[in-house]
Parts: sequence; structure tokens; C-alpha cells
Amino acid sequence: MKAVYNRIKETVFQIIEPSKGNLASKIVDLIIIVLIVANTVIVIAETFDLPEGVSKAMGIFEGISVIIFTVEYLLRVWTSDLLHPEMNPLKARLKYVFSFMAIVDLVAILPFYLPLVFPIDLRIIRIMRVVRLFRIFKINRYTNALRIIALVFKNKSAQLVSSVFVVGLLLVIASVLMYNIEAEAQPDAFSNAFETMWWAVSTLTTVGYGDVYPITVAGKMLSTVIAFLGIGLVAVPTGIITAGFTEIVTEEEKAKKAKEAQALQQNQTDCKSYCPYCGHKLD
Repeated sequence: MKAVYNRIKETVFQIIEPSKGNLASKIVDLIIIVLIVANTVIVIAETFDLPEGVSKAMGIFEGISVIIFTVEYLLRVWTSDLLHPEMNPLKARLKYVFSFMAIVDLVAILPFYLPLVFPIDLRIIRIMRVVRLFRIFKINRYTNALRIIALVFKNKSAQLVSSVFVVGLLLVIASVLMYNIEAEAQPDAFSNAFETMWWAVSTLTTVGYGDVYPITVAGKMLSTVIAFLGIGLVAVPTGIITAGFTEIVTEEEKAKKAKEAQALQQNQTDCKSYCPYCGHKLD
């Protein structure tokens, strides 16, 4: 009986894990991706004034989708001990439940169930329904491209945090300086350093909305300096991410070539074990 249970569990694990790559797994992956995209479209469509029949049909479709997502989540929790075989089942399940993707899965389905269990204010329900957009992050599990993006951000997190910190520091300095320069000339536009930060953001990112701008000579000079600094500083995170992509692509190409070389060597070794004329294995 236990052997049958373990076999069923292993089969389920092979199907729901995207990395396994068998036909059933690919079909399940495709279904989940279609549901995620469709639910994201529904969230956007709900912002329009739709006929009652269309809204009702979308509600039914979303309910079916949530049930499927719930079953998927529970199956992943159930088979998580196979994902972490080095741990005991309880620790493996706890590790999975608190992993990023598991939290995304849970947050994606909670807004559907909470109003059924707890009496919640309608305004809170409307806010919670926006959380359904978290379902789109589930695609990260099923697509290699998003996996690479996540890996780049993970590998370059220290450099990205450092660059963002420098940009944030420059924003604060620019805001305080501009407030002291322009507050007297434009008390409404530059009422405090926090309000001035909107100007700093639009200038440092070189967007320049033009709704708030300096009129004093010193303010214009400072604005020019901040704009030039923004061209270089805002591009730093882009360069870090680009370098991260290059490193990952290079590593994957090296791994692919090493695997091909290993397979070729193994094939040559196997050929030497057989007679090239009769095909029989040599002693």
C-alpha cells in the first residue's frame, strides 16, 4: 500500500514540476500559463464597463481558475518532501511554504477565499482583488526567460542595492538643496524637501515633466548638474543587469559545450568497446 502511495506521489511530482519536462508536465505547464494570462486579462478587463453576462462569465472562469490554482498549491505542498529529499517531510514542507513562489501562489488565491470566511468591508475586498495580479508572477516557474531574469537580480543584488542607494542619496541631497534655493521664489511649488523630491526624481531620471521647475539662476544651474548626473547614475543599474545577463549566457554556453564534449567522449569510448567490423563487444 505504501509503495502505491509513493508511486502516485512521485508521478504527481513529475507532472507538476516544470523542470521534469515529460509530456504530461508540459501539458500541465501550458494549462497553468494560459490560466494565469487569462486571469491577468480579466483583472484588466474589469476596469471597463462590461455587460452583466460577460462579467458573470469572467467570474465563473476565475472561480474555476482559483480551484485549479488551489489544487496545484496543495499538491506542491504535499510533494515538497520530494523536492527536498535531504530533509524530513515536515521541514521540507515548511521550507516550501515559506519560499517566494509558494507565497506568490498563496497570495494569488487568498483574495478569493477570505471574503467567504470573514466579513470584510467592500472597499477592502476591492483592494484585495488587485492582489490577484500576483498570479502573473507564477509564470516565473514555467518560463526559462523569467528564471534567468530572477537569477540575474539575485546574483547582482549587492551591486544593484549599492547603485540604488547612491541614486537615493543624490535624490535627497538634490531635494534639500533645491528647496533651500527655490522655496523663497516659489513657496507653492517647493513647499518642503519632500515635495521638492518630485522635481528631483523627474530631473534625475531625465524625464522632465515640466510641471515643477526652477526659476532662479542658482536653481537652474543645480537642475542642469542633476540632469547630467542622472544620465550616468540612472544608467548604472542597467549596466549591472546587462553584465549579469552576459555572465549567465556565457556560463550556460560553457556548460552546454562541456556537456556535448562529455557526450562525444563517452560515444568514442563506447565505440572503442566494440569491433568496427563485426559490431561485437570486445573483451
